[in-house]
Order: sequence, then structure tokens, then C-alpha cells
Amino acid sequence: MFIGLTGNMGCGKSTAAHFFEEFGFSRIDSDALVRERILTAPEVEAEAVRRFGPSVLDPAGRIDRPAIARTIFSNDAKRLAWEDFILPRVYALWRELREAAPVGTRWIVEAPILHEKELEKEFDFIVCVASSTAHQYARLRGRGFSQALAGQRISKQFPLAKKIELADFVLSNDGDTDFLRDQIRHLAGLLQNRAL
Repeated sequence: MFIGLTGNMGCGKSTAAHFFEEFGFSRIDSDALVRERILTAPEVEAEAVRRFGPSVLDPAGRIDRPAIARTIFSNDAKRLAWEDFILPRVYALWRELREAAPVGTRWIVEAPILHEKELEKEFDFIVCVASSTAHQYARLRGRGFSQALAGQRISKQFPLAKKIELADFVLSNDGDTDFLRDQIRHLAGLLQNRAL
């Protein structure tokens, strides 16, 4: 079973993914794959310099993710082109992880721009983590985002209402973590029954 977990920034996808792990799912954190395996590849570092200049490298010569983010989130054409370069590498890693796992592994895949990239057919089910705008911004402030920067990043994603509409299941993350965990416990059992 391959489940896509989506929602907008600050909705709590990573927290939800950890709870899915508690209930027996293998987790794929797409952002971590980008950060740890893709952006550290020499050919990707070289391409980043070719596209954006040497200012996107840190003093150690590695990709400076905040520098690239500042560049691409202020220019939609650059952002979309960079996504088109990076995302096939993400999908290849998804396949690699699935092929190496035992048959019957249940996967939860954090895919923030699942709908934006029309990836619906990659998944058996799609789960959206939803949260109020106030909670989103509060979480992002806690991660060091200013109100303006959080708004800029969120504006590049599909509206949350659209993601809710397109999802097979929706989790509400406006309560405490126990409330979210209880929803995921129930959903994990439901999905297990559907897989039988």
C-alpha cells in the first residue's frame, strides 16, 4: 500500500507521518530525501551553481538551501524549472525504497506538492492533513518563518480547500497531538482492512 500524505506548510504533515509510523507504516520523508540525498550529489550541486550562481553554495561548498529557497520562491519560472530537475530524482528514490522493502510494506509518503505535480495516480490513497490558517502560521513562526515569508511559501501551493476536496481522507490538526494520533489510529485500521 502506497499512501500519499499531503497538506500545506504548517499543517502538520511530519507529525502525522510519525504517527503513521507508530501504527506500522514505513515512512518516506520526501523533504529529507531532497536535503540528505539529492542536494548533496555532486551533479546537483554543479547544476545549482550553473542555474543560480556560486552564491547558492555555503562556505564548505555545499548547497545552501535557504539561499536557493530565496531565489526560487521569488521567481516562479526558476522554482518550477528547479522542481522539474529535482523531482524525478525524488520519484526514483521512492521506487528504490519500495523495491528494497518486503512485499506488503505499507508506505506513508510525505508529498507536499502531490497535487501540484499531478501525482495522484502514484498512490493507492491520498490523505490530507488540514489545519486552520492561524495554526499554520503559528507553527511556521515556531520554525523561524516571518509572517511574510510563511505567506509567500504557502501561496505557491494549491489552496488547502482544494487539497481537502481532492483527498480520499482528511485529518484535522487543530487540536492537540492526541487528537491527531487518535484520527490516525482509526484511519490506519481502516486502511489495513481495505488492504486485506
